[in-house]
Amino acid sequence: MRDEDQRHTTMLSQQSAPRRLDADPLKVAVVYYSATGTVHQLAQSVADGARDAGGSVRVVRVAETVTREVVERNPLWARHLDSAGSVPVASLNDVRAADVVLIGSPTRFGHVASQLQAFIDTWGELWGQNAFQDKVFAAFTASATNHGGQETTLMSIYTMVCHLGGIIVPPGYTDPAQFETGNPYGASSVSHNGQLPPTEADLRSAYIVGHRATTVARDLRAGQAVNLD
Repeated sequence: MRDEDQRHTTMLSQQSAPRRLDADPLKVAVVYYSATGTVHQLAQSVADGARDAGGSVRVVRVAETVTREVVERNPLWARHLDSAGSVPVASLNDVRAADVVLIGSPTRFGHVASQLQAFIDTWGELWGQNAFQDKVFAAFTASATNHGGQETTLMSIYTMVCHLGGIIVPPGYTDPAQFETGNPYGASSVSHNGQLPPTEADLRSAYIVGHRATTVARDLRAGQAVNLD
């Protein structure tokens, strides 16, 4: 093992050390849409990072809106849809209750998938109640090709967060593993249309996204408690 790899492994091991949950743990919602399964896999690592930072995590998938006839044209899409049935479908209550919202979507021409956008378009009621003020957000994505709109997809999510009044917490280059994936905006992966699973570096980046967003949210809560005292 290279020295650099050893440093990455050691740091992630330190980050993943279990933390004691307080009486009112941070609630984290990992909300994602995945067609062929790549974003689904990233979501699991995002959730692991959030849990290890002390969050109480709920992983939910956005409902499929495309007809079964269209889905069946892509065997990988159909297979993943059938296998993901045990993951709860996202609801407004999931985002309403969360202190941290971690959003994942494959790229669609440089933007989020229409399925995720359709769910986000139902958030108007919560936006009207200012329900998103000071919630912490981060994002993750995957594309079929190298680059392939990854950064614009993540930034389109963050543009939405600005409208909601949320707090964006990107991974940046706060961990050595981020220099391997090269994306400071969020976690990302190249799937070649679902044929390639996320690499170890991709999964480490996803872990960092969940861990850092939850850690920052925890620190914000601690600061607010001090101010109230």
